[in-house]
Amino acid sequence: MPVDTQQILDEAQKIGEMLKEHPIVKRFHDAQKAVSEDADANRLMADFEKQIEALARQEQQGRPVTDAQRMQLESLQSRIVSHIKIKNLNLAQVEFVDLLRKISQTYQRPLAEATAAAGGPKTSPHLTA
Repeated sequence: MPVDTQQILDEAQKIGEMLKEHPIVKRFHDAQKAVSEDADANRLMADFEKQIEALARQEQQGRPVTDAQRMQLESLQSRIVSHIKIKNLNLAQVEFVDLLRKISQTYQRPLAEATAAAGGPKTSPHLTA
């Protein structure tokens, strides 16, 4: 029996509701909140963004980035990645993205198998993970 678009969207809504309750998603949201509420983390991220933008403008103007500027940026990056709340956010984000990748692979698998069974191409750029 054919499935209509609304049925698929309804099932996707159910998956979204389940994801809201998944511990990985909760951990990711908690880590985002912890970083957003941490003044030091926000300052580090803002400083990094400003430096990146300034260096990009400088390069667009044909002026090379100096070794001192590079070292300053690397120092800031080191402080960012060693900040415990940012580190926790990065780890939670990796878990979150991995969960979404697994979900995507799971719903794409039957589509790829159906395409192969119908004699179509073995892979499709939209159906591979």
